[in-house]
Amino acid sequence: MTTQTQAPPRPVRIASALTFVQGLGGIALAVALVVRVIGGATPAGPILGAAGVLVLWFGGVLFATVMLFRGHHGARTPVIVTQLLLLGCAWYAYGPSEQQLLGSLGGIYCVVVLVLLFTTEGRKWAMGFEGESEVDKAD
Repeated sequence: MTTQTQAPPRPVRIASALTFVQGLGGIALAVALVVRVIGGATPAGPILGAAGVLVLWFGGVLFATVMLFRGHHGARTPVIVTQLLLLGCAWYAYGPSEQQLLGSLGGIYCVVVLVLLFTTEGRKWAMGFEGESEVDKAD
């Protein structure tokens, strides 16, 4: 993992901010599940377990997005993996769950974040080629 902290390009910062919003949404979902259990939902065990998993996952997502925004190259991979997992969730919402609007919007959101992370600027930054000149590349 590279520990360089060169400022990321604008598309990477935008992708980081969009993923931060997803992280906040995941934490909000976990809170809603806990409130549901407090309100008397049964069975409480599996619901609280799901809430715990969501807090761990999206807490990690929030940490990764902050690190990515600050310029840590290694934080890009967890953000990409999160988008791929959420793209699968969007597919499930679109198809088997028959929630075409939510699935479409979620899928488009994930694809936009992935496109921003894989722009030419973003890839050059991730590989550390941002500050190299053409002469250095030829050697």
